[in-house]
Amino acid sequence: MSESPLIARRQKALSPSYRLFYDDPVHLVRGQGVWLFDAAGNRFLDCYNNVASVGHCHPHIVAALARQAGLLNTHTRYLDATVIEYSERLAAKLPGQLSVCLFVCTGSEANDLAMRIARAASGHEGAIVVEAAYHGNSSLVRELSPGSYGAAERPGWLAVIEPPNLYRGPFRTDDPGAAGKYAALIDDAIKGLEERGHRPAAFLVDSIFDSNGLLVAPKEYFPAVYAKVRAAGGLIIADEVQAGFCRTGESWWGFEMFGLMPDIVTLGKPMGAGHPLAAVVTTPAIAEAFAETTDYFNTFGGNPVSAAVGMAVLEVLEAENILENTRQVGGYLGAALGELAARHEIIGDLRGIGLFYGLELVHGRDTRDPAPEAARRLANLMRREGVLLGHTGRFGNVLKIRPPLVFSRDNADQLVETLDRALAALEGTDGTRREG
Repeated sequence: MSESPLIARRQKALSPSYRLFYDDPVHLVRGQGVWLFDAAGNRFLDCYNNVASVGHCHPHIVAALARQAGLLNTHTRYLDATVIEYSERLAAKLPGQLSVCLFVCTGSEANDLAMRIARAASGHEGAIVVEAAYHGNSSLVRELSPGSYGAAERPGWLAVIEPPNLYRGPFRTDDPGAAGKYAALIDDAIKGLEERGHRPAAFLVDSIFDSNGLLVAPKEYFPAVYAKVRAAGGLIIADEVQAGFCRTGESWWGFEMFGLMPDIVTLGKPMGAGHPLAAVVTTPAIAEAFAETTDYFNTFGGNPVSAAVGMAVLEVLEAENILENTRQVGGYLGAALGELAARHEIIGDLRGIGLFYGLELVHGRDTRDPAPEAARRLANLMRREGVLLGHTGRFGNVLKIRPPLVFSRDNADQLVETLDRALAALEGTDGTRREG
């Protein structure tokens, strides 16, 4: 990491638990659309952010924030038409009986609250999540995030199953029964909970499996899993912090790809396009069961300024036809990345959907040995070339491509051309030979 006066000040003022991206950290001072600008005036193509999902500093959202901030900002213990209207418009985007909103400030809070609701509504304590999942950082949600701590620390009320990884998991693409075999792992999880004196309150799952390195589940997987959990008396919590708000290009919500309706949905990051806004949405019956035992209140969750921002995000998504842009540009980008993967041996697998892709880097396509250092170096190479990316996955070897949803074909071309050069440079330095 390069030394600078600002980094030195940061090290004194902020906890060492905070981490900076890249070996040469970026000092950002401004954002506009898909672009970020540093203190020296350099421009970077943002291919990482699902926070400012409709583009950095969108003028319609900035105006809504400023307008409401200049009028009033209180909380949900006063009547406020803005919060009610936003709740109605948000619920109208969700299927079935998912119509009651509880507002918080972060995805962590949303998942924490969702688990509390599931326990109150089901009368059970147990939870099921997938291996290496990340759902947030409160005390409860950290325990629901097995990627954050060792297996020996897992509480007895938690069961952890393998996600449907058709590239690296125990059941792979060449197995026609893979979907059913992954779904059957839920049976063992439920049995294990019962042996420890628990029944499942909920299965909490991110339908795009971001922290697992971006997995696209077989179509048969989720219907079978939902049925098994519900038969055991548990609820389904769909963590839509990553997949929600048009990210997949197929629908507004990731779970809709499978034609299903969860019992509880959690929302975060892109909901406020950079403003701290998150929510839990559930059915009237489940919300009533929770209210019978808990008088829930959040000082900043559901404040009028946040509601105005959230409403502006919905308006931009609709007015700019973001879902269709995600579908078209995402398809174009996916095809270009497929051609790239065919040319570079270090790419073991390409997967994703819409404007969310992962390139799994390996030392040899036959062995599939994870290459986490290569992924880290590749992200740093891209940063030096003016493109910001991240890396993720259980082994840290998946390059994560997750740009704002206003990404264009020209942006996709720049990303792929830069990535092609960076991969060539990487393969030249680590000894991996390029295919013809």
